[in-house]
Amino acid sequence: MGSDCLTPEWASQPCLIGIDEAGRGPVLGPMVYGCMYCPVSYQSSLASLHFADSKTLKEEKREELYENLKLDNSLGWAVDVIDPRELSAKMLAKNKTNLNEISHNSAMGLIKRVLDLGVFLTEAYLDTVGDPEKYRIKLSERFPSIKFVVSKKADSLFPIVSGASIVAKVTRDRALREWLVEETGENINRNFGSGYPGDPETKAWLVQHKHSVFGFPSLVRFSWGTCTAHLKGEVEVAWEADETEESGNGSSSKRQAKLSSFGFKTCESRSEEIDSSGKGRCKFFQARKIQQLTQF
Repeated sequence: MGSDCLTPEWASQPCLIGIDEAGRGPVLGPMVYGCMYCPVSYQSSLASLHFADSKTLKEEKREELYENLKLDNSLGWAVDVIDPRELSAKMLAKNKTNLNEISHNSAMGLIKRVLDLGVFLTEAYLDTVGDPEKYRIKLSERFPSIKFVVSKKADSLFPIVSGASIVAKVTRDRALREWLVEETGENINRNFGSGYPGDPETKAWLVQHKHSVFGFPSLVRFSWGTCTAHLKGEVEVAWEADETEESGNGSSSKRQAKLSSFGFKTCESRSEEIDSSGKGRCKFFQARKIQQLTQF
């Protein structure tokens, strides 16, 4: 998503890029990285566009500025929308990727996308993630031909980063408004508040939409500490592959008994008593029309 489908006419001129994110802290929804780029010769005109840190602007003003920058032929922009499931999967994987590393990779991915368009980037301005100097060195090693400025509050200091902040924030806000809730269980609603862990409305939504076996809907970043606290004391799940690796075949009967206690039959079951509608099964399975399979 962005203006990066076509190479701009000014791509061969020295250009600068600003990068910022939206949604790093919330427990709900995607994290979005946005960038804005333009010719260095256009930098002095950025102040007249009235960009500012998106957090200081009302939603209506952010939307207005976003639509204006999209119409400006001297500006390019792009976003990287990182799904909450992707965030959780990377942070909980066997070889974990922490949030800072995910952020760094997203920012570098945006720079590469713009370079691949043929844009002659000479300067880059970023809001820091972690130690500013270490981040700058990391970026410079990856893209040695670009001069990097990495700073705290860069979205307030540099208009090019302010513009990127608006791109990221508006994209995330729209993603949340238009989010298609995949789960079809009972009483699923969109009254989740701001999505930040400290929001009482968000906390109440998490409690209401917690399933004792399957956890939370896909909108939730279940790797966040906020979610971990909610899941304490819920149903334990025994993973066959994990137990096989640890104990070998000798633990088979023990594992079967354990899985059975959680509602899964590992031997002959009464599946013939359950019709295709899922009648007689947990409401979660009925709502999703999930059928039990005895043969594969």
